[in-house]
Amino acid sequence: MDFKRPFTDQSFFLIAGPCVIESREHTHFLAAKLLELAQARGIPFIFKASFDKANRTSLASYRGICMEEGLEILAEVRERLGIPVLTDVHESAQCAEVAKFVDVLQIPAFLCRQTDLLLAAAATGRPVNVKKGQFLAPWDMKNAVEKLRSAEGAGPVWVTERGSSFGYGQLVVDFQSFPHLRRTGAPVIFDATHSVQKPGALGHATGGARDMIPALARAAATAVDGFFFEVHDCPEKALSDGPNAFRLTEFGDMLDQLLDIWRASRKAALWDPAGRTL
Repeated sequence: MDFKRPFTDQSFFLIAGPCVIESREHTHFLAAKLLELAQARGIPFIFKASFDKANRTSLASYRGICMEEGLEILAEVRERLGIPVLTDVHESAQCAEVAKFVDVLQIPAFLCRQTDLLLAAAATGRPVNVKKGQFLAPWDMKNAVEKLRSAEGAGPVWVTERGSSFGYGQLVVDFQSFPHLRRTGAPVIFDATHSVQKPGALGHATGGARDMIPALARAAATAVDGFFFEVHDCPEKALSDGPNAFRLTEFGDMLDQLLDIWRASRKAALWDPAGRTL
């Protein structure tokens, strides 16, 4: 995969996987199934899973497994399936070690302004996907992108829309965000699953509106270079973010719909004056 241009003329690129590593066996199972779906459609694919979810609603929420074992599992997926893998980093001290095991580092939305974290991630030379904070205007993401690009030896930078806070326990997607993000000159991704989260809605955990994922994803297909999905074979039993995880058995049909829309609208998206680099 060309990380500077991860999409192709015929397809968006796809970042997909479970919210968090639940077990070695489950991670390998999901990675293989998702790769099969992507390969059948000619979609460039990156497997994602977190070894730790530091931002949890309550202390009792499942966070994942230890960093050492998690990175080992991700490296196994990378080697056995021959696919790039992505994971989150939460602290500057993690970046150099994590970069030894994965292909892409991801900055969680709540941490998108953390200068030291951004610089440490970029300094690894790995591609960095930075998610737009739920509290941040899309045009302010240029500052995060500039921080990443300023690091010596920095690799490609991607930006991801994942919804904006709208009152308490609710997110909305402002579709004006996509051309604003495109002005950064970075590939633009839509996180269709976290965008339907309802933060803290279950009291002890975050809720979500899984049934709204397809509508938002189809609309975003007219404007993005890539998609991010958290996918699970049984969302009801997922250990983290189950309410906003997409069901594996329905994912192939979703990809087919998105490809049709993306291909039909791609030329218009690239020529949209609203998204021209400033």
